[in-house]
Amino acid sequence: MFEGFGQEALGWFEELERDNSREYWQRTRDVHERAVREPLEDLLMELGGDWKVFRQHRDLRFSRDKRPLKDRTYGHAGRLFVQISARGLYAGTGMYRTTPEQLERYRAAVGPELEAVLAASGLEVAGASLKTAPRGYPRDHPQIELLRRKQLIVGRSLPAWRAGTVSRDEGLDFARGVGDASAPVSAWLDARVYGSG
Repeated sequence: MFEGFGQEALGWFEELERDNSREYWQRTRDVHERAVREPLEDLLMELGGDWKVFRQHRDLRFSRDKRPLKDRTYGHAGRLFVQISARGLYAGTGMYRTTPEQLERYRAAVGPELEAVLAASGLEVAGASLKTAPRGYPRDHPQIELLRRKQLIVGRSLPAWRAGTVSRDEGLDFARGVGDASAPVSAWLDARVYGSG
């Protein structure tokens, strides 16, 4: 059963930002397991569906940044992505990795309907974007910001983390609320990008 995240979790991430080293990991791995990973696993299990928590170590093979640890711990329950970090709890979903064909379908479908769906969700929109208009689209297109997107992520952060803890009810209500608010966005993507609507 998910029991929330305590001040020990916040402290672990705050210290990680000061000392992102293998030595810190070795010294505090049990704290991370008990205060961060296990509560996140419990939260994802309660949210339902297939779930997974990703590893804490970064893949350094092709990175100039040699810090060994990710600055957040994250996983997913079904389509809902949940992460915890020094900045708080975040939940979101959307279009993260796409094939060229899916991206083409997304751009062909962008219009006022998607703008309305996103506005109605009340969620923040994020994700990687091109610096300019994609090929074949005018720079003054009314939905140029959406057309430039290579990813379309909708989500929200939990401000209650500022108190240093996230209670069971706060965490579950927050994550479920994001899941409910993002459902119309997922339905739009399913119907127009992924072909499962």
